[in-house]
Amino acid sequence: MSTLLTTPEIDALKAKLKATWMSGDYDLFSRYLEQDARVFYEQLDVPARCQLLDVACGSGQVALLAAHDGVYVTGVDIAPNLIQRAQARAKAENLHARFVEGDAEDLPFEDASFDIVTSLFGAMFAPRPELVARELLRVCSPGGTIAMGNWTAEGFIGQMFKTFAKFIAPSGMPAPVLWGNEAAVRERLGHGVSDLKMTRRHYTFTYPFPPIDVVEFFRQYYGPTNRAFASLDEHGTGKLRNELEALWSIHNRGGDELTVVKSEYLEVIATRA
Repeated sequence: MSTLLTTPEIDALKAKLKATWMSGDYDLFSRYLEQDARVFYEQLDVPARCQLLDVACGSGQVALLAAHDGVYVTGVDIAPNLIQRAQARAKAENLHARFVEGDAEDLPFEDASFDIVTSLFGAMFAPRPELVARELLRVCSPGGTIAMGNWTAEGFIGQMFKTFAKFIAPSGMPAPVLWGNEAAVRERLGHGVSDLKMTRRHYTFTYPFPPIDVVEFFRQYYGPTNRAFASLDEHGTGKLRNELEALWSIHNRGGDELTVVKSEYLEVIATRA
């Protein structure tokens, strides 16, 4: 589907995506997600002093965990403000890690540069998944590991994206949640790997405030939600807010004053052929 877009259309889409991820405050937003990001990272059993690339790294959520373990870390993201924040966090924590602005569809690195290539809820949002798959495979050393965490269509975040779609015109790109579908991942990565393990897991969102405040938190700080609200008039904003508040409330397991919601994702662990 993405191959049908013209170059100007792709450029416009990339500019919109860049603006989306630069809006809000993903660094603050991601602080509430660190516990399960650690679970994702630690099960990879990354050896010290290996070369790890985190694609669509945000403000360094996974990359900084690896840097603490003595891993040689590089993070790349399309949003320059997030790269700056990741660099600032690394400096403040006296960690050796480099962060560069770059595109998951055209990574600025040599072939076979990294032992481990990760992307946690990041590369799945690039508009041309076939190019993302090519690049993940290209920069990973033979025998190395490619590890992704991707939201599924059936999970809570997939349902949230479906709610957005009721109010916002389609972008023309394949649905990001296709990266959470086993058959799609096998089609995209299978030809370049010798082993491919896919496991559906759950990521826990925990907030010390009720669902109505979680919706406002997402509106302020999470780029896709921020941009969704910004694109609507007052009537549309009210309807979207009501639907999101209902969605969070229905799935909440935290009681009246807390929000605890689990969202399914697909854990992908592949060995580069």
